[in-house]
Amino acid sequence: MKVPAMIAAELRRLTSNRMGIIALIALVCVPILYGGLYLWANQDPYSRFPDVPVALVVEDEGAPAPATGVDPATGAVPASTTTVNYGDDVAENLIEGNAFDWQRMTADEAADALREGSVDFTVTIPADFSAALTSAAGDDPHQARIELETNDANNYLASSMGTAAVEKIRSSVAQMVGSEAAERLLTGLSDVRDSLISATDGATQLTDGANTAGSGSSTLADGTAQLAAGTAQLAAGANSLAAGAQQVSDGNRQLADTADHAGAVVQRAADALPQVRADLTDAMVAQGLDQEQIDQVLAALDPLAGRLQDGNAQVQTAVGKIDQLADGAASVASGASELAGGAGAVATGAASANDGAVQLRDGLSTLAAGTAQLRDGLAGGVDAIPASTPDLRTLQADTIADPVKVSSDKVASAEDYGAGLAPFFAALSAWIGIYALFLIVKPISRRAITALHSPIRITLAGWLTPAMLGAVQMLGLMGILAITLGFTFNHPLGTLGVMFVASAAFAAIILALNVWLGSVGQFLGLVLMVLQLVTAGGTFPWQTLPAPLAALHHVLPLGYVVDAMRQLMYGGNLARAGWDLAVLALWMAGALVLAMIGVTRMTHRRTLRDLQPSLIG
Repeated sequence: MKVPAMIAAELRRLTSNRMGIIALIALVCVPILYGGLYLWANQDPYSRFPDVPVALVVEDEGAPAPATGVDPATGAVPASTTTVNYGDDVAENLIEGNAFDWQRMTADEAADALREGSVDFTVTIPADFSAALTSAAGDDPHQARIELETNDANNYLASSMGTAAVEKIRSSVAQMVGSEAAERLLTGLSDVRDSLISATDGATQLTDGANTAGSGSSTLADGTAQLAAGTAQLAAGANSLAAGAQQVSDGNRQLADTADHAGAVVQRAADALPQVRADLTDAMVAQGLDQEQIDQVLAALDPLAGRLQDGNAQVQTAVGKIDQLADGAASVASGASELAGGAGAVATGAASANDGAVQLRDGLSTLAAGTAQLRDGLAGGVDAIPASTPDLRTLQADTIADPVKVSSDKVASAEDYGAGLAPFFAALSAWIGIYALFLIVKPISRRAITALHSPIRITLAGWLTPAMLGAVQMLGLMGILAITLGFTFNHPLGTLGVMFVASAAFAAIILALNVWLGSVGQFLGLVLMVLQLVTAGGTFPWQTLPAPLAALHHVLPLGYVVDAMRQLMYGGNLARAGWDLAVLALWMAGALVLAMIGVTRMTHRRTLRDLQPSLIG
């Protein structure tokens, strides 16, 4: 009996009655129903999130809005007269965004709904939400809170969904508040820039004034230097004049003293004339001169007395003038002395004034340099703060609040969540389909073992029958994925080929288990399916597995089927798909060889187990 005849005989056996046909059709449909229904149910769950009920509790009481700008008159930030309520803004954005079925409730209503399962989780915006968001502008900055409450008794994944939702809310609020804060900051910087421009203009005027004052102080210093030199010469001349005047005064005083002495002598002589005349008369009388003679003598002497009186008057007049001259000379000497003292003080003051003028000139020069640095520094500050417009500041604030934009690209892309799971569940369906077929398909024909002694033909016939039926299963599953569910395939024929190879390899593996272990081998096929279910990396990356299970990922075939389908379905690395197919081919060849060895054993030596009916099949 040849291989096609053995396959045909087995198919006739399976379809020999109505129940057999129904059982065969049902088992062929198992992977189609399993893979199709599961992927249909999970094709795009994210698009149904707007149907997920979530309670939203808004208790925010609002807060004064942070002030913006600077009062140009006082330079102070004016107090705000408006209020903000970020809680209401967030609630409005959430409801309009329709990410979930947001339902505004009170705190008590939300707690009851979460406990009863009417909502999957609750989000609460507390009373101090706006106050906390605006606290950064005050002296008590603190973070705002968004409260998430879940109930794993309703749905465990709701906790993950709630955490992701709250994180998105937090990011959105942080961006909104950050944008407003950045715009306030930029507005303040714009005001500072305007003030710096005014300050720069003032510093420029101050610099020009300091330069003008410096030039004037240099002229003043030159003038005070000349004044100091002139007053020094004046002081020296005044000292010489005082010395000469003192000498003149001393000489005049000596002259006055001599004149006074001479005047006193002449005055005494003039005063003595009457007595001399009387004494002379008495002497002439004593000499016996007569009156006539006496008169003659006196007549001769009287003109002399008159001239003496006239001379005395002249002498006294001259003495008076000489005394006046002496007094005047003394006054002149005293004045010259005072002049010399005053001239010295003037010279000292002029020297001090010159020193002060020099210091003033140097100080104004330093001031001019300093004001020039101030002007340049203020001008640099103006250049460092770019000019802006309200629209530009809005764009800058948005960029500061959200500085990083994620630009994502995919080397290979699955169109949705269901397409992402399709390789895993298609591979798992292939194993389940083959496993189910072996519940009614005989692994090895007992008649063939008895009639033939060709392990190769017997093994091929036992393998090809479920492999062909498995191919039908995979063809039907491919139709469900591509037509009913609408999944797209970058390499549809290649994907279908991988599914055929996977089904054939799984048929060889389960065949070998049945040949060697019978019903125990069939049970081990179930155990092997469970192991591959957790090690294939179909949902989470295989790197997240515990070390022993991660090691099995590199050994068991299901993971290679999943990887090959991903590469071909999403447009990934075809070389990787080729390697995966090579590993599957090794599994298939090794399982067939192992099955052939088992069949060889059965054709040459029968055991009690071979004669006992299997519990399965």
